Amino acid sequence: MHKKSIVILGAGYGGIMTTIKLQKMLHVNEAEITLVNINDYHYQATWLHENAAGTLHHERTRIDIKDVVDLNKVKFIKDKILCIKPREKKVKLKRQEIDFDILVISLGFEAATFGIPGLEDHAFTISDINSARLLREHLEYNFALYHNEREKNPARLNIVVGGGGFTGIEYIGELANRIPELCEEYDIEKTQVRLINVEASSSILPEFDQQLAEYAMNSLEARGVEFITEAVVTECNPDSIVYEKNGKKEELPTMTTVWAAGVKANSIVEHAGLGTTHGKVEVRKDMRTTEYEDIFVMGDCALVRNTDTGNPCPPTAQIAIQQSKIVAHNIKSLVDGGEMKEFKPRLIGTIASLGNNDAVGSIYRQYKLRGWKATVAKKMSENQYLFKLGGFRLLMKKGKFNFFY
Repeated sequence: MHKKSIVILGAGYGGIMTTIKLQKMLHVNEAEITLVNINDYHYQATWLHENAAGTLHHERTRIDIKDVVDLNKVKFIKDKILCIKPREKKVKLKRQEIDFDILVISLGFEAATFGIPGLEDHAFTISDINSARLLREHLEYNFALYHNEREKNPARLNIVVGGGGFTGIEYIGELANRIPELCEEYDIEKTQVRLINVEASSSILPEFDQQLAEYAMNSLEARGVEFITEAVVTECNPDSIVYEKNGKKEELPTMTTVWAAGVKANSIVEHAGLGTTHGKVEVRKDMRTTEYEDIFVMGDCALVRNTDTGNPCPPTAQIAIQQSKIVAHNIKSLVDGGEMKEFKPRLIGTIASLGNNDAVGSIYRQYKLRGWKATVAKKMSENQYLFKLGGFRLLMKKGKFNFFY
């Protein structure tokens, strides 16, 4: 009997959970499971804004693959993925080329810069642990430099976040907590620091209703955050950004521009010839591509439409985790001839943190949460994921239990 070669690309939320489910569902005699990832760890992407602000150490966010994947049942390859050859059933890596019978693509996202001049060269993004660490170190460096330079450069203390969506607001909320500590450490008056959010829409957090968005804005403004809404960033320079508002261009001096105004699927997917819409692969209800019976796409790389509304599902962690259950089941069905299942997204809730002790949330689109209640709900959700991923041991090692402070 030929053992099926199952290759999973990417150890993000969807990829790692699919791997863990398959190692339990399939016997080693039925299939050979291979997980490919550029790093030997998985990370909590929903915590990266805390790493970038310096309010949470990156070691808490990083989870070694060997600690959650049974390497007796799964072959792990640490390598960079260069391209996918679906017709040849091959994946080209930096150091080797591997074959597959069944492929799972879960490669995550890249920042979308929309062709704005200078963004790729001069702006920071929060896309993985290394980019978060780089941003944190850059902030601390500029505070230290400002403290020691004779001619003070105010641009060092102007921090501009482009985008008022989830990532931008969560990051600036963490900064609002972090700045007082940095000011105390480097003997800088807090009034000299500016936290500025530039958003193209008239309000922030489009995922929430107006009432929660206003609460978030008021909470952040009370901690010193400035909002420039209905403004479009048109240029990013090493020491400034240019934005347009009401038909007039303004230049804002800053040594720290953080771009959080859009993401796109990993470009490897677009170049794989799988047929994409806005860079994403539109999949069938069973999460397979429309062209291939043995290729599944999930997470940020998949365009999944809500069966009720027809609108694309948001590429969130909770959706990727839900997809992993269906993808794992359907792979087993391909191996042993079972029935395929359809993916039906369940949007349980959405919570955005505004710092360590404040947040806004919506549960089942009916119940609105704000303040410490939303914070507790978010941390409980994150702890639940850790328990699903690695059980009680991982939860106790990495979990958040500081619910009320």
